[in-house]
This record gives sequence, structure tokens and C-alpha cells, in this order.
Amino acid sequence: MPSIGPLVYIKTPPDVSFEEQVILVLKNGEKRIGNVIYLSEDITTIQVYEGTNGISMQETKTEFRGKPLMLKLAPTMLGRVFNGVGQAIDGLEEIEYKEERDINSKPMNPVSRKYPRNYIETGISTIDGLLTLIRGQKLPIFSGSGINHNELTERIIRQANIQDDEDFAIVFGLMGAEYETAQFFRKNFEENNVLSKVVMFQNLSNDSSIERLLTPKIALTCAEYLAFDLGMQVLVILTDMTSYAESLREIATLKEEVPSRKGYPGYLYSDLASIYERAGMIAGRKGSITQIPILTMPNDDIAHPIPDTTGYITEGQIVLSRELYQKGITPPINILDSLSRLMKDGIGKGYTRENHVKIADEIFAAYSKVQEARALAKVLGEADLTSEDKKYLEFGTQFEEQFIHQAPNDRRTMDQTLDLAEKLLKNLLRGL
Repeated sequence: MPSIGPLVYIKTPPDVSFEEQVILVLKNGEKRIGNVIYLSEDITTIQVYEGTNGISMQETKTEFRGKPLMLKLAPTMLGRVFNGVGQAIDGLEEIEYKEERDINSKPMNPVSRKYPRNYIETGISTIDGLLTLIRGQKLPIFSGSGINHNELTERIIRQANIQDDEDFAIVFGLMGAEYETAQFFRKNFEENNVLSKVVMFQNLSNDSSIERLLTPKIALTCAEYLAFDLGMQVLVILTDMTSYAESLREIATLKEEVPSRKGYPGYLYSDLASIYERAGMIAGRKGSITQIPILTMPNDDIAHPIPDTTGYITEGQIVLSRELYQKGITPPINILDSLSRLMKDGIGKGYTRENHVKIADEIFAAYSKVQEARALAKVLGEADLTSEDKKYLEFGTQFEEQFIHQAPNDRRTMDQTLDLAEKLLKNLLRGL
């Protein structure tokens, strides 16, 4: 049983199946979980999620379970913290599980999909007013190295809610994070009394990278149970998908697969799609799964394979701006590079305000002119601008400091967000 990194190669036993769950029992009695990722007549490759360190070729037994990797599920998972393979790690009482389910799920039948409607309020004006998050949507956040996306993530989890009496839950998948980052999230959830509505799955940077490939599937299997079995409105947040993709590239290299763009496997698109497409609503089912995958763009390159591929699969993107971040604006969301394609189907009359779409369109148009005026000021100097351009410069400063910028505990309702947007637009029009 030779091993390379997180992979183990054994002689193919009879009646083994692709994706079958495998338990490796070490000499000391320790058990490690794996699954079959390659089959031939002679050799079977097993992916070991806890890594292969300490595994002896002569004294390790393999047990084939005859089924794929499964996740045990129960309503009492809410408020609990699990590792990347779905084992409780918070030291609380043992969970009485009700059932277990294949983590690979089944794709939603397109005919059964229900069109996303209504919205989730995050308390963040830029998202709620201009890039509204619709229930059943997949809306990624594109960040850059060093930008405070962890603070934004914590804030969304702490503040997000829905406007009716339906049950709401958040499933949080943390991948490749430092221990301090995981503690930051747990501490804030506990201090703000939001842990009771959260199921947290964490894969740390010192955990096996192969486990990272499991974490989003585990999180989404839990979300599907909460949404479609228990009828809850579920928001799934996955961070950082770049760590996930790096692990995918690492394993593909170990398997000696032919690389594609920047060394990532050619199936990066279909692999990410198998995660993102698990968001949505099903006709006849009460619940919904809304997904916010968060990823770090290497070198702030939005054309990098990870954000580029993600943008093709999802329904828009929220892009964080390094320029705004350096100005001290938080959350530093660049509204002109961002888009929520389903926004108009979940706002307006019956959901938010009848004039919500008009307000958003006018803000985008005005802020676009702000960028034009700023570009002109760099060439001519601000003193030589027209009075109209100067007014747009003033509006841009007010908009960034009053609307985009929000203190960490400044949670705004949808009405407060739209009132503030209207006020800023009226001030602009008054001077034109």
C-alpha cells in the first residue's frame, strides 16, 4: 500500500466502486476516512482526507463500506461547530443524528427549479440597495489579498435576516483558514448571540489539504437538509474558494493529470459548478439555498481562472476595491464592477419599495459620472473642472463616506438604505 501525499495506492480488490467510502484502520486503532478516486484492473487510488502521515504499508487495514461518503444530519446541528469532514469539535453534548446522506447530493432537476424571488437583508447598504441578494441566488464576493473580507463575512453572518416569520439559518464553510481566523469567527458569533442560527464547518490551514475538497460538499449537504427537509431559508457562505481550488490543483498534480490554465485541472469549471449549482429553490418545497462563495483574486486579477470561471457560473459578483480599502472605506465594495443579475426579480413592489429599481439605477449613473469627473481632474486639475463636474466630485465623496462606508455595528434596514440613497441623490440634483 504505497502512498504519495494524501493518496494511497492499493491492489484493486473485488467489487470496489468509484467514489466508494473507505476506512483506513492504523496499527494503533486510529481510523481515517477516504474514498476511491481512481479505478483500474490492477490499481485503486484512495484519497485520504486526514492525510497519510504515520500510515504503515504493512500494518494498515482498508475497509470498503460499499457506499459513498455520507454526512450524518439532525436539526440540532444548528449552533454547533464541526471540522471539515463533518465531525463535531465544539466539545458539547453528542448529537442524536436522524439520518445520513451522500455528500455528493443529486443535481436539481431543472424542471423542478423555482425562479428565485424575494431577498435576504444583510444590513449593508451597498448590497441591499444596489446589489440585492435574492433568495436562491449564488452571488460570489471577489476579494484581494489583504482586503478585509473576513470582517465582511462575519458581518453578513451576524446581520443577515429575512423579513417574514420563516425559519432562517446560515451554513458557514471555512477552508484553509488560520487558527486565529477561525477563532475570530467563533468568538464573534458567540458574543453576538448568532451562533444558534449557524452551522459552522472549519478546515484549518494545518489540516490536510485533501479535507478542503470535502468541506464545501459537507456544508451544502447540511444546507440541503435544513432547506428542503426542514423548510428553512438557508444562506451558505463558503470562504475561501481559492484555497479549495489550490487543493484541487495539488491533488490533480499528484494524480499526474494534464494541467490547464495556470496549472489548474481542465475540469475546474465543472467542479466549481457542482458546488455553485447546489443553490436554488425547488417547486413544492418551502425552503431555499442562497450561496455566497468568497474568493481571493491572486494579484487582484479578475481574469484569473478561479474568479473568471466563478463569474460564468454564478449570477453576478460583488467586487471589493483595494482603492476604497486604502481610503478606509469599509466594506470597500466597488459598485461599478459589481452586479446582481437577479436583483430586479426580488425587489420593488411587494418586496421592498416600488421605486427601488429607479433609485439603484440613478445611483449607478451618478457614480459612473463621478469616475469620469475624477479621471478628468487628474488631467486638467480640479480647479479647471465645470461646476457640474465639481458637484459630481462632491457627491462621490459623500456617497463613499456616508453610503458605502458603514461602521462595524451600523446595521441599516432596507428603508434606511433607500432613504439615504434618495437623500444623496436629492443633494446632487439640487446643485446641478
